[in-house]
Amino acid sequence: MTTIYILWLRQLKRYVRSRPRIIASLGQPLMYLLALGFGFGPVFQKAGQGSYIQFLAPGMIGMTILFTSIFSGIELIFDRQFGFLKEMLVAPVPRLLIMVGRTVGGATTAVIQGIVVAVICLLAGFRPSIALIPVALVFMVLMAILFTALGTALASVLSDMQGFQMIINFLVMPMFFLSGALFPLNNVPGPMAIDPLSYGVDGLRSVLIGTSHFGVGIDLLVLTVLSALCMMVGARLFSRIQL
Repeated sequence: MTTIYILWLRQLKRYVRSRPRIIASLGQPLMYLLALGFGFGPVFQKAGQGSYIQFLAPGMIGMTILFTSIFSGIELIFDRQFGFLKEMLVAPVPRLLIMVGRTVGGATTAVIQGIVVAVICLLAGFRPSIALIPVALVFMVLMAILFTALGTALASVLSDMQGFQMIINFLVMPMFFLSGALFPLNNVPGPMAIDPLSYGVDGLRSVLIGTSHFGVGIDLLVLTVLSALCMMVGARLFSRIQL
């Protein structure tokens, strides 16, 4: 547990020190929130769907968690290139604990970023169900663990930072645009239901604005199973890293 705590604390210190990165990471959700939220708001309302800000805000929170958590894998490659990872791996500590500590730390920073974006959404006019905010935090944590573990798994088999970024962009952008973060999932092709982010965004909408496509129980079950699966795969791949 001490190892997990140390690595978790190290991830938080990195997050606090990287103020330019924090500000830059808020640029994309802000752009979507302002440009699409207020731009397409009247069209969305005329279509009988209500407030687009209400619909869009959970998607922006999910997008922020996705980008922040999965790109935390870059830090693993950075540590690998500059020797810090080697110091951790040669220590008399199980690699599983190292992987869990890094994942928990990355997931924590992703949840914090999601909360910051949620506050910005409130300022823009988002009005969620206050009583169910703790349940929304559960969905945020599950999404953060899922995508942080996925980023760690990919970084464990890649040693090139540019290659990691290309592969992640290839995965992240389709995952975001097909998740229903920007549009309702009604009448969309069935294969889009395989997108894990869809269940996170749908879960947030279920508890925050009372609108759901899959159902909150299905959302919670899928995210829990996928989070556990990615943690196991990530731990397996991390344990096979060669010094």
